[in-house]
Amino acid sequence: MKLVFAGTPEFAARALEAILAAGHQVTLALTQPDRPAGRGMAPRPSPVKEIAAAAGIGVFQPPTLKDPAAWERIRAERAEALIVAAYGLILPQAVLDIPRFGGLNIHASLLPRWRGAAPIQRAILAGDAESGVCIMRMEAGLDTGPVLRRARLPIAADDTAGSLHDKLAALGARLIVETLADLPGAPVPQSADGVTYAAKIDKAEAVIDWRLPAVELERKTRAFDPFPGAVAALDGAPVKVWRARVAAGDGAPPGTVVAAGPDGIAVACGKDALLLTELQKAGGRRMSAARFLSGNPVRPGAVFSEK
Repeated sequence: MKLVFAGTPEFAARALEAILAAGHQVTLALTQPDRPAGRGMAPRPSPVKEIAAAAGIGVFQPPTLKDPAAWERIRAERAEALIVAAYGLILPQAVLDIPRFGGLNIHASLLPRWRGAAPIQRAILAGDAESGVCIMRMEAGLDTGPVLRRARLPIAADDTAGSLHDKLAALGARLIVETLADLPGAPVPQSADGVTYAAKIDKAEAVIDWRLPAVELERKTRAFDPFPGAVAALDGAPVKVWRARVAAGDGAPPGTVVAAGPDGIAVACGKDALLLTELQKAGGRRMSAARFLSGNPVRPGAVFSEK
């Protein structure tokens, strides 16, 4: 099948690789403009651009798709479908109407739950037992289109946003190939019940509020790994908490260290305590609690603040 692909990050790159491996002809890859990255802040191509360039696929990087001239660039490909995965730009209906089979979106949630930008993090934060991928026929609304295919995936107790992302990327890559083999398929309208929205992650959300129950804060450490990292402050210095688990509390004020040893640093929460097992000081590396304590003595009674 002749296709145009639109995507930017690693999640999308895995799908593009699978589509190419399945023998489809991708004639154009849309991806966001190169962004400054690294210490030198040099422009860096997106993962999708790197895959496309290696495969000899033309790359188109418009800053917006509101310009009709960009529509004509896509129309010229005469593609049968437009495959979209975490592209990052709004696709006007005029663009979705160009291919015969329209736009097909690879979305990392079980729609209608978690429409929007950050479904993986929001699912972990909410304590969802499962996630999954939906292949959706795109329309003008935010992730409102009918679903052609879906697959479920349990969320493991130790899944981070990073590990769940990788599982869902692999699942999405398989699912889009299956969907393409079955077009036009039989799209099923989304239910009007159970709609939730996965708002974009704001760095301010990463601040640990010790007044919350430990179970919620444990989910926060996983949802914000690898970015932006759950953060608190110790002696006025920021500390990121990468791994933690719920432990018994003793009623101490939230933020108070109730125990510290090789197994971790136990901090009182609104309910129970949070045992911090992997931490990182500003400018340092992620390290176990035992290593952290060897260079940063923390004793019971010390207080972690929000920032």
